Amino acid sequence: PQQLAERYADLAASHGEALRQREEREWDNARLRQENARLRLENRRLRRENRCLFRQALLGPGHDKSGEEAEALRAQLGRLQEKHRRALWHLRRCRVAGGPEASELDDLLEEDEQPPSTPEREKRSLVP
Repeated sequence: PQQLAERYADLAASHGEALRQREEREWDNARLRQENARLRLENRRLRRENRCLFRQALLGPGHDKSGEEAEALRAQLGRLQEKHRRALWHLRRCRVAGGPEASELDDLLEEDEQPPSTPEREKRSLVP
C-alpha cells in the first residue's frame, strides 16, 4: 500500500508537470501565432511602402533626383517593361509549342498578355 501510494503520487506529479508543460507550449504557440500575424501585416505594409517609394523615384517628379537622372530611370523602366513583355510572349510561344520549360511557368503568363509591339511585326501585318 505504501509503495502504491508513492507510485500514485509520482504519477500524479508527473501528470501535473506534463499538463503544465503542455499549457506552457500552447501559450507560447498562441503568442508566436500572434507575432507571426503581426509580422506578416508589417511585411505587407513595408512591401507596399517600398513599391510606392520605388514608383515615386522612377515615375515621380524626381524629388531628390535631377531631371536628367529621373528621365534615365524612366527610360530604363520602359526598356525593362518591354523586355518583360517580350519574355512573357516567348514563354507563351514555347508553351504552345510544348516546350518543357514553359509548363513550369504557366502561372507567370496572363491571359490578356499581348505580343510585343515591334516595327517588324507591324510591317509584316497583312491587315492595315
